[in-house]
Amino acid sequence: MFSGIIEEVGIVRAITRDGGNVHLSLSCSFLSELTIDQSIAHNGVCLTVVDLQPTHYTVTAIEETLRKSNLGLLEVGSKVNLERSMKLDGRLDGHIVQGHVDQTAHCTAVTPEDGSWLYTFEYEPKEGMITVEKGSVTVNGVSLTVVNSRKGGFQVAIIPYTHEHTNFHTFAVGTVVNLEFDILGKYVAALMAGRR
Repeated sequence: MFSGIIEEVGIVRAITRDGGNVHLSLSCSFLSELTIDQSIAHNGVCLTVVDLQPTHYTVTAIEETLRKSNLGLLEVGSKVNLERSMKLDGRLDGHIVQGHVDQTAHCTAVTPEDGSWLYTFEYEPKEGMITVEKGSVTVNGVSLTVVNSRKGGFQVAIIPYTHEHTNFHTFAVGTVVNLEFDILGKYVAALMAGRR
């Protein structure tokens, strides 16, 4: 379980393909605090630490993860939003984030707004995958408030701190991002559709 509050931006140091799997090796400042089997969200995708070295750690993304996320687009040198799992005695500063990406979206506009930025995203509408005005959404692992919600699209306003301390500053028109829709909204949509 995560909160959508990014700890830092890690750097991809190596990418190794193994059949349908991809092993991603990253460096970060809290490397010495990590343990094997620990969960870390990478651009919002929960992955397990499988190897630790003095300069980097390694996680593995399977085909299902690569199909539904932007992790397959990463290159050596890519910046990745990192968040370790929540502690039970910690504050929930963002919102409840599972680390289970629902789908990707494309950035269609980046609009400077006198000290902040308005980002526009478009995604393929699917059952239960919705945003609501002033609701929560996770973009590349970042907990954000939705503005200008509509079917298949929404915007988020980014303050300078978030712009600098996440990989949002690398986004341009066409950038592919990971979306995790609000879990409460997904449950409500499932109940309304008559599913259990």
